[in-house]
Amino acid sequence: MADYGRKLEFGISFEPLADPPDYAARITKAADRAGLDLVGIQDHPYQRRFLDTWTLISTLVPVTERVRFFPDVANLPLRPPAMLAKAAASLDVLSGGRIELGLGAGAFWEAVIGMGGPRRSPGEAVRATEEAMEVMRLVWSGERSLRFEGEFYNLKGMKPGPRPVHEIGIWLGAAGPKMLRLTGRLANGWVPSLFWAPPERLPGLHEQIDTGASEAGREPREIQRVYNLSGKIGGEGDGILEGPASKWVETLSGFALEHGMDTFIFWPSEDHELQVELFANEVVSGVRAAVDHARRPRRLGIAAQP
Repeated sequence: MADYGRKLEFGISFEPLADPPDYAARITKAADRAGLDLVGIQDHPYQRRFLDTWTLISTLVPVTERVRFFPDVANLPLRPPAMLAKAAASLDVLSGGRIELGLGAGAFWEAVIGMGGPRRSPGEAVRATEEAMEVMRLVWSGERSLRFEGEFYNLKGMKPGPRPVHEIGIWLGAAGPKMLRLTGRLANGWVPSLFWAPPERLPGLHEQIDTGASEAGREPREIQRVYNLSGKIGGEGDGILEGPASKWVETLSGFALEHGMDTFIFWPSEDHELQVELFANEVVSGVRAAVDHARRPRRLGIAAQP
């Protein structure tokens, strides 16, 4: 798998724990101070220990200055797409353009049903996600009156607004072949996690996305590749992301240059605020420098030296 050559971005993710109430704000402020690009927040509304993700993001926007937010990923069966688009646009306006949208077709179906949501087959989940993306982009389009007649969703003269202040990216948390091809055809990005998409699986997953993109007349490099990574910086460990910052720099640089990923979202396993600072101060700059050094000959049209 080759490098797609996209700009690198870095961020953190965490569970939206209700106790202690200041948990999310402390980690997010640390990420913002450290100059990270993104904060992703899990969306599992059926978890009794979790705050609502959209409500939580709305409290974090005013206490930060530059970091962008996204649900990692939003639970579509429990969030009707017209309302989801309205919420995302509202937060984008309030934040000055700092909202992206991670979107998931659904999982943990018994829990979804327990909250009154639908159970969907794999095929239904793909079709519903495709419809949802079309609905959301209509809501953001600025048209005066919206009509949409679908299998799962309908708009019957909706008056949309406000418009987002920037083009909100829709990043799909896709794993199956049909969802991956849908990502390539219609989405702005892809959000896998290391635990179910390890490096050895990435070539085959990228291939499905790239096939979908090519069939839709898109360039595969248009699609952002957002990698959720869990681990610990410091000491020694046997895991792929357990060990000193130098190991992280080497591993993440390889993910970019050899495995096609461009955005790295760190889920610290412990000592969250300290780990965020270590990631920002000791890993990010090293990865940027290593990737830039490796890409420079190609930008200059010079054959890379062995």
